[in-house]
Amino acid sequence: MYKTPAETCTFFEKFRPLIAGSNHCEMVICPPFVDLGVAVESAAGSAIEIGGQNLFWAVEGAYTGEVSGPMLKAIGCRWALVAHSERRQYFGETDETASKKILAALESGLTPVYCIGEKLEERESGSTNLVLETQFSGGLGTLNVDQFQKIVIAYEPCWAIGTGKVATPDIAAEAHHFIRDQARAKFGAEVAAACRILYGGSVKPDNIRGLMDQPDIDGALVGGASLDPASFASIVNF
Repeated sequence: MYKTPAETCTFFEKFRPLIAGSNHCEMVICPPFVDLGVAVESAAGSAIEIGGQNLFWAVEGAYTGEVSGPMLKAIGCRWALVAHSERRQYFGETDETASKKILAALESGLTPVYCIGEKLEERESGSTNLVLETQFSGGLGTLNVDQFQKIVIAYEPCWAIGTGKVATPDIAAEAHHFIRDQARAKFGAEVAAACRILYGGSVKPDNIRGLMDQPDIDGALVGGASLDPASFASIVNF
């Protein structure tokens, strides 16, 4: 929850020249809803795509304060975050509601980025894999193979969100490998190999390379470090 529309415009003016030659990765920026219009305009003609930070599962209706997939699509979004750890922690997001949102995003032609990850007490109790298995099946269990091939997964260890702590590359890689195993068991080896799994959790310019060196880590879901154009560009250009 950062940046007004004017500040968003300024961000893109500074950010675009810094990543103009970057073509080794996809770039998606998910600003607050009120900034989506100016973000789409500011990203026009670049390789940057825009997504929503959340969406509701209904197309329309008496759901004051919510934003639907068709609304995001109409304004120019191509992506949507689903079940970000902060949505789970503060706003009651569950695997069940996340599943409905994933389907809604797909039906609207958006690519959902489904976030899963354990809390500190769950990791310390040795429950990480159980949590990841439960969240994977709870959010993605109703998808068929064609639908699953259109989604992206983000591993977000909750203890590393906004804390300055970061999972070591080995810890992150272990979780990513386990998630890919879940995909392999449910959807087959070829589909699992092609699935993109991002790491999110205090990603910064000084740790991005070590994370991206891991074979099961396909990208990064960047939080605080994305607010500064130079910092975010350093991550993109790692």
